[in-house]
Amino acid sequence: MEDIIQVKYALDTFYFLVMGAFVMWMAAGFAMLEAGLVRAKNTTEILTKNIALFAVACTMYLLCGYTIMYGGSEGGILPDAWFGNSIADATVEEVLASNGDTYYSGSSDFFFQVVFVATAMSIVSGAVAERMKLWAFLAFAVVMTGVIYPLQGSWSWGGGFLSEAGFSDFAGSGIVHMCGASAALAGVLLLGARKGKYGENGHVNAIPGANLPMATLGTFILWMGWFGFNGGSELMVSNIEEANATAQVFVNTNAAASGGLIAALIVARLLFGKADLTMVLNGALAGLVAITADPLSPDPVISTLIGAVGGVLVVFSILALDKLKIDDPVGAISVHGVVGLWGVMAVPFNNSDATFGNQIYGAFVIFAWTFVASLVIWGILKAVMGLRVTEEEEYEGVDLSECGMEAYPEFTNK
Repeated sequence: MEDIIQVKYALDTFYFLVMGAFVMWMAAGFAMLEAGLVRAKNTTEILTKNIALFAVACTMYLLCGYTIMYGGSEGGILPDAWFGNSIADATVEEVLASNGDTYYSGSSDFFFQVVFVATAMSIVSGAVAERMKLWAFLAFAVVMTGVIYPLQGSWSWGGGFLSEAGFSDFAGSGIVHMCGASAALAGVLLLGARKGKYGENGHVNAIPGANLPMATLGTFILWMGWFGFNGGSELMVSNIEEANATAQVFVNTNAAASGGLIAALIVARLLFGKADLTMVLNGALAGLVAITADPLSPDPVISTLIGAVGGVLVVFSILALDKLKIDDPVGAISVHGVVGLWGVMAVPFNNSDATFGNQIYGAFVIFAWTFVASLVIWGILKAVMGLRVTEEEEYEGVDLSECGMEAYPEFTNK
């Protein structure tokens, strides 16, 4: 029996680590997607942001974020501790004494959770692309990944008051994706639109991305990484029931992405008369975000429909934000915010333990906290160091002003 418990512990730890590595690979997906959807003259800077924010997120979560989120709150609002490293691996004696209830390493849990906070911050990167100062963005990343995200995470996944209230979000449609989109929205509102994006009389000028093959590759990487995002959130795989559940999560995740893509493709064809690739890519991501709140309860057909609704919503949301002159170069606010809300609200349709009231409550709290806290931090940064590059630097491209080099020095079209 002791040998079986140790093998189960080793298997679940290994599974958790591999799923975390899948989610870490999503950082590459965000980098490729965003780099493909911005203009060539801004490519180096957005790649720098994506790899730097990952390092910042990992460091801040190690120093304080993980402790804030999982150090204990017992139904409260504030965590029991704010700073320090609370990673703790169980000894052999502790694992055996728990009779299998302690089933993975504490370090593997930290690793899996830290790549989630990096995902939330990656969402912000694309929305503020092409006109934000690099160092202002990184300064915000310190606060976002060290305090803003972990604190709201503690209210649900950390056992805080949202968990006590019955809010349900399996892998983070709200806790990760809507949180990141809320922070992005606050930044975009203070930052303003890119020069030339909106004309008179509400006219919207398209600013196409420089590398759609790269954006498509990024989407495929994100699609793959999402199997770890949702599959790893099952937390264990070492018995028949959990193995079946993990497999079901994989199937439903894939089905929702497919449904979102197909729906966005059809809607784009009906609205524009063309198969708009950018809408197609965002449709797939919308399907993935939509199913993340509950990728286990529905069957694959229902999962496809949940993803399809997300695919429809994302197209209309992107168009609506442009009407409101909210400039989001990659559609991050629509994909992760609007569809993240849909994902949270779809949970009660298939999960009898969730209620619409509790889901609305949880979504409101996550949005209100993240948006207001982010607005305050963005506002302080704007007053102290400024958020936006100069008009000349924006015209020349932030690659040169922020990084001193271009991604495509022989081909950049200014």
